[in-house]
Amino acid sequence: MSLSTHVLDATAGGPAVGMPVRLEQPDGTVLAIATTDADGRIRDWADPGAARPGTYRLVFDTGAYFLARGIATFYPEVAVTFAIGDPAEHYHVPLLLSPYAYSTYRGS
Repeated sequence: MSLSTHVLDATAGGPAVGMPVRLEQPDGTVLAIATTDADGRIRDWADPGAARPGTYRLVFDTGAYFLARGIATFYPEVAVTFAIGDPAEHYHVPLLLSPYAYSTYRGS
């Protein structure tokens, strides 16, 4: 499975640098852990094993991210659950974030 994410901080008007993110199965089994880079991206996850079609979840540690910046947040984490239909395809899961709102979509 090819998977990437991009986190943008709407309050800062730029990338969310240094945010911890976990890739999980629906039962909470952690497949991989990564941190957003200087552009707010995680481009390639460490090989989580034999990816199969199914449901996965990205868990963004927004609480730690905002705490490090001295900003209170209503959402200590954001979990985005998504379905993999074809493991040969690329999946991109962007997150637009502020302390009191977030949005996501399937990117390219």
